[in-house]
Formats: sequence, structure tokens, C-alpha cells
Amino acid sequence: MQGYNAIVVFNKDEDEILMCKRERNPYKGLLNFVGGKIEKNETGFDAAYRELEEETTITKDDIILSHLMDFSYHLGNCYLEVYVGKLNKEKEVSGEENELVWSDLNHNFFDATQYAGEGNIGHILMHVEMFKKDLLK
Repeated sequence: MQGYNAIVVFNKDEDEILMCKRERNPYKGLLNFVGGKIEKNETGFDAAYRELEEETTITKDDIILSHLMDFSYHLGNCYLEVYVGKLNKEKEVSGEENELVWSDLNHNFFDATQYAGEGNIGHILMHVEMFKKDLLK
């Protein structure tokens, strides 16, 4: 079963999240969390920090990630691990794979015409809000 991760990154003030505009399918043109594949023999945390640095230049020195939840897609033979963190300082981000944008939290993240994942982004952010004090250190 192939593993993937999605990483919810809050800015230092916790009023914006980092999104990427997907350049390819699935979900081409839609906003999504940053993330990617978990490589064989790689822990979930190691993969999350590696993907975060590769896609955004955010390093372990800039953020502490917490593991929020997992999704298993049995028919798709894959799973998704979700991590959450808050930048500990102002950080300029950049990436070559997808355009990166900071989004305020006043959006309908369940809107499948703008956001990837068939409502997963909204679902994940509802859980982040429920456990925010434990997740954002």
C-alpha cells in the first residue's frame, strides 16, 4: 500500500494556511495542502519534513509537526497521513513543483470547485480547529 502525506502549515500568527495550486492531475488547478509520497523505509515524520522542505523550503528548524490523522483508501491501495504545524518565525516560502499561496481561514474549504480532495480539506481543517491547542506548539 502506497503512503502519502498532507501537511497543514499555519503562519506564525495562525491566521493563514499554506496551500499549493496543483499543476497536474489529479486536481489540476485546485488548491491543496503541500505533501507527497512516503518513500519505502521512511517514517511518516521523516517523509513529512522531507516533502515540506522539498516543496516549500520550510525546514525542521522552522516548524514542529504534529500527526493529526490518517485516511486509508482500500480500493485505491493507498493511505494518507496528515500533519499540522505552525511556523515559529516569519518565513519566505518557495517551491518549484506548484505555486504556493497563503490563504486566510475565511473560505469554504469544502468547495470542490476550488479545493482538492472531495471535501477532505474542509474535514481536516475542522479537526485541526478541534485540537488546535494540542497541535500548534
